[in-house]
Amino acid sequence: MVPRCRRYGDLACCHRQGGPRGAWHGAKKFVSQLGATPWGVAFANMVRGVPLDADHEYTGTLFTLLNPFALLGGLAMLLLCTQHGAVFLALRTTGELRKGAARIATALAPITVAVVLAFLLMARAGVLSWAAVAVAAIGLAVALIATLRGRDGWAFTGSALAIAAFVATLFTSMWPNVLPALDPANSLTVTNAASSPYTLTVMTWVAAVFTPVVLGYQAWTYWVFRRRLTGAYSA
Repeated sequence: MVPRCRRYGDLACCHRQGGPRGAWHGAKKFVSQLGATPWGVAFANMVRGVPLDADHEYTGTLFTLLNPFALLGGLAMLLLCTQHGAVFLALRTTGELRKGAARIATALAPITVAVVLAFLLMARAGVLSWAAVAVAAIGLAVALIATLRGRDGWAFTGSALAIAAFVATLFTSMWPNVLPALDPANSLTVTNAASSPYTLTVMTWVAAVFTPVVLGYQAWTYWVFRRRLTGAYSA
C-alpha cells in the first residue's frame, strides 16, 4: 500500500499542473508522503522498543516515539518508497514522463542507499537480519544500475527486493518479540501475545481463503494495466 501511495506522489511530481488540478496533484503528493513516513517511524520504534509497564500498557507520550532512531526509520521508509514509486512509473510510462521518473529514481538512489543501509545496520540483530541487510543492499544496487541502463523491469525487481529485505530485517531483528519493551521483562512476545487456539484456527482458515483472492486480484490488475501509458495528458 505504501509504495503504491508513493507512485501517485511521484506521478504528481513528474507531471505538474497549474490551477485547481495542480492543487489536487500537490495534495496527492503530500498525502502519499504522510503514508510512508509514519510507517517507518512505527517500525523503528517496534525494533527499538517502547515503554511498557508490567501489564503491557504504553507509558510514554507521542514525543517518546519521535526519537532520532525512529525519525531515521521514517526517512528511510520515505526514501525507499519514493524511489520504488519512481522506478514503477519509469516502468509503466513512456516519453517525458518516463524520463522524469527515471531522473528522480537516479537522483534519489545515492541518499536512499546511504540512509536505508545506515538504518538497517543500526536496527539489525542476529544472523538472519545480517542476511536480509545484504539482500537489501543488493536490491538497491540492482535498482540503481538497471535504472542507469534503462532496464526498468530489473530496476523494479531490485527495488521490490530491497523493500522486502527491509521488512525482513526488522522482523527478524525483533523475533521472538512482537513489540519489544525498553524493559525486556515487559515485552510482548509471540507467546504472551498469541490469541486463543480457536481464534488462531478461525484466522488460519480466513487467511487460507482470502489470501489467494487478494493475490489473484492484484495479479489481474497488473495484467490488465500491463502496457505502458502513452499519449498526451488531457485536461
